Amino acid sequence: MPSTIQSIELRNLKIEDYKELKKSMIESYPEMAESFWKEEQLEVLLNKFPAGQLVIVVDGIVVGSALSILVTEDFAFKTKTYKEITGNFEFSTHNPAGEVVYGIDVFINPKYRGLRLGRRLYDVRKELCEQLNLKSIIFAGRIPSYGKYKDEITPKVYIEKVKKKEIYDPVLSFQLSNDFHEVRVLQNYLVGDTESLEYAVLLEWNNIYYDDSPKLINTTKSVVRLGLIQWQMRSLANLEALFDQAEFFIDTVSGYGSDFALFPEFFTAPLMADYNHLSEAEAIRELARHTEAVKLKFQEFAISYNINIITGSMPFIENEHVYNVGFLCKRDGTNEMYRKIHITPNEVFHWGITGGDVIQTFDTDCGKIGIVICYDVEFPELSRLMADEGMNILFVPFLTDTQNGYTRVKHCAQARAIENECYVAIAGCVGNLPKVNNMDIQYAQAAVFTPSDFAFPSNGIKAEATPNTEMTLIVDVDINLLRELHEHGSVKILKDRRHDLYSLTKK
Repeated sequence: MPSTIQSIELRNLKIEDYKELKKSMIESYPEMAESFWKEEQLEVLLNKFPAGQLVIVVDGIVVGSALSILVTEDFAFKTKTYKEITGNFEFSTHNPAGEVVYGIDVFINPKYRGLRLGRRLYDVRKELCEQLNLKSIIFAGRIPSYGKYKDEITPKVYIEKVKKKEIYDPVLSFQLSNDFHEVRVLQNYLVGDTESLEYAVLLEWNNIYYDDSPKLINTTKSVVRLGLIQWQMRSLANLEALFDQAEFFIDTVSGYGSDFALFPEFFTAPLMADYNHLSEAEAIRELARHTEAVKLKFQEFAISYNINIITGSMPFIENEHVYNVGFLCKRDGTNEMYRKIHITPNEVFHWGITGGDVIQTFDTDCGKIGIVICYDVEFPELSRLMADEGMNILFVPFLTDTQNGYTRVKHCAQARAIENECYVAIAGCVGNLPKVNNMDIQYAQAAVFTPSDFAFPSNGIKAEATPNTEMTLIVDVDINLLRELHEHGSVKILKDRRHDLYSLTKK
């Protein structure tokens, strides 16, 4: 390594670079000294795919390069030798319509190793893959240290030991550290590669931003705006008064361009004041008579205000059982029901509520979401099953009477965000409701929680409302940050689960 370096430049290859590139390549592969690229071969590559040919220049000297072509994924996976993938080294296999970058070569002059220049080449190749909306990067990597172990272990065992860092391989160890995963072992891949005994490992890096069906309209948004409604319990004269108050909030959060409006659990409870002379169990059944009308009105609001509405929850009677349910009213006019699965002792004792039996996620124009009601968020299995289905945002309408109950909801919601690498939005009711039995006092603080990693707030809290005050909370969440977290986070909780020891499935 030179003692002093004045400048480092990473740029596209030019044919004028050939003389220096040839010298660096010969020095990089001393065991295959006659296998350097010819000038006419590089001219072909530059004519076919100029963006895919990269060089590292240190103080005006070309010290490394990354060369590539485009191929189809099927061709990349089924081709078994270097000669085949390169079209007998003439690159006739380059396919401008291919969805995969195939790495033909990467090398750094030995004199300049230790500066992480190879990583720079890999990073720029990944950026190219993302910019061109290509599916992945694939190539076959040599395993030059395998020759030392050929009499002891098979290539398969060798790869596993490299992965576990029991063996260091200068090529494979580097590629695995750059987020490539092995696909399979190839035999007789590169003629003359005596160090690897002509074995190679087919490797792949997946572009998590790849879109195989780009659309001009109705595309899934990457930044989603959430409108959380911290609902004040108050006396309401009738159902129309409830609709007026609800519409005020929907109009407000829609006016700020929100994609979702989240209402709290049992925000319709003020309507039970008319039935306070009845038992709690009878009053909740009377309140359930309004549920269909509330659903229909919120469907209308969702369309007219162009917003997806999560209606908190309300009682619903089916086959004489009372359920705690809500509706996802989408701005396309459709709606879907969700049910509270775990019922609190209070709900069972006073209202006789029955738990639902459906665990599901919902597809929206902002991606896949999950919804659990209050107590459900304290059971991690539900949201984990939803995360396995691709949930990005978990919505939690809740109702808690004391700060103790709220603390359980809050901290469990934060845990769900971290362990499932998703956003969690919670919204509850505040204030007092003196004329409704079993609904006297409320405590809430709406919030949006995030995973805990460098791209997110250090405390995992994106935003919080003022406690026990009627208000709205408008929050933007970036779905692309979740995708980045899944692949490149400080920890990868979903990926690192030990499926060989345990599993979680729906019954």
